[in-house]
Amino acid sequence: MKTILSKYIFITIAVVTLGSCDEEFVTVTPKGAFQESDYYTNEKQATSALVGVYDILRKNTGGFENILTVMNSGSDDFYAGGANDSDGLGHQYFSKHALTPTYIYASLWNDHYQGIYRANKLLQKLPSIPMDNNLKVRYAAESKALRAIYYFNLVRMFKNIPLLLEPLTLDNMRTVVQADPKAVYTQIEKDLVEAIAVLPVSLPDDELGRITKVGAQAMLGKVYLYDGKNTEAAAVLSEVNGTPGGTNQYGNHLLEHFEDLWKFENEYKFNVESLIEVSHTNNSQTQWGSDAESFGGAAEGNVANQMIGIREYDKGTTTDTELDLSPGWGFNVVTQDLYDAMQNDNRFHATILDLKELKENGAVTYDAGYQGTGYFLNKFLPRSKDRNQGPGEVDLNFQQNSYIIRLADTYLLEAEALGGTGTRAQALLDAVRARVGMPSIPVSLSAIKNERRMELAGEGHRFFDLVRWGDAATKLANRGFDAGVDEIFPIPFNEMQGTKMKQNPGY
Repeated sequence: MKTILSKYIFITIAVVTLGSCDEEFVTVTPKGAFQESDYYTNEKQATSALVGVYDILRKNTGGFENILTVMNSGSDDFYAGGANDSDGLGHQYFSKHALTPTYIYASLWNDHYQGIYRANKLLQKLPSIPMDNNLKVRYAAESKALRAIYYFNLVRMFKNIPLLLEPLTLDNMRTVVQADPKAVYTQIEKDLVEAIAVLPVSLPDDELGRITKVGAQAMLGKVYLYDGKNTEAAAVLSEVNGTPGGTNQYGNHLLEHFEDLWKFENEYKFNVESLIEVSHTNNSQTQWGSDAESFGGAAEGNVANQMIGIREYDKGTTTDTELDLSPGWGFNVVTQDLYDAMQNDNRFHATILDLKELKENGAVTYDAGYQGTGYFLNKFLPRSKDRNQGPGEVDLNFQQNSYIIRLADTYLLEAEALGGTGTRAQALLDAVRARVGMPSIPVSLSAIKNERRMELAGEGHRFFDLVRWGDAATKLANRGFDAGVDEIFPIPFNEMQGTKMKQNPGY
């Protein structure tokens, strides 16, 4: 909390224009410092402040300490990888489930609280800003939905967290205590319910990336499931999903081809399967050292692409366009266990790139790196054609967007909420499998668990799924997982200093 306050007593704000169809609403990173007394005085500043709230969504795949590569590292499907066992200590320690309050990325905590602080400040100031009331109501709804997403990430990672609904100040920072996790879930659900009532059903092209009604409903259904409210989860998710395999009331449906989900071209960004999506660009000016936080998350590009890229990769004389890859840092190497599990699944090639045989035959060369298996996460490998086109540093400026939640995810969440039984649960499971040409199998919780692993591999969900199901201790036993401790993270050491917070059990 002390770290949060010292960094955000001055609010970072972006100056954006909403009139261009070429610039999505959420692609501009807030820059510059403004004293609070000089800000929140008109609609333009309110819009800039809202962009600042959105900016934290980029934590999913932006910056070295992004959620996707961190969470993959601690699952049974990926190793941390990298150059060696000290490359990205937060990844390495989580991969072997040996996190400590010192060896935990503090940004997993304070970046989310930064977003919450910005949301709280905007919600506090909106009533007195002279602007159209309908716009005020919408900005408030978006702020609440985003605050809910940030709290959802925090409560799943750390469980015992402060629940702050007003901006933290010098007067109250030292008295902050942790809330009952149930109270946090209650507030998340309240924020999303209130947001859903206001948010728009669809967006014009120049607002793509903003939260819509269906996106907030999808998150609410997922939150209900984590909160043990299966009946409520199934009800909300059925509104999101509509007829399994068909088009829902908002125009969303599964993409025809699974592999299209991972294409970077503009026609695939914000596609009909996407419900909440993180926007990235390969045209920013971010350079090493040009921004003190570029390595930690302020870069507008998809840094997860660079991290997952293959070390010292050279395609040689290979003409296969799928192998025209940009080299990277070798994180999130695929485990043999996931490779074997997906061998007979039609999503294998879109998910995993097997280069072992090609390397043995001399067709390509690369450095296997730490824990290297020769298997790589194809969904997020950096393609050469998608390297930055602007003046920014290549490593920080890949353009692939990433999904916070998509329709196949909500199909399987609803089937799980239904207890893995019944006609509708069967239809939901069948629809996900039919899209990739896989035959129908009898629905069950076990079948749904396996389907989530196949469908969502490498998207950062697996560890959370294992914990929710109570399967983490078994599945991660060979990775050093300590039941009753490692289900949640330790609170970063610096965030505990000068507060009344208590460290999580076992740390």
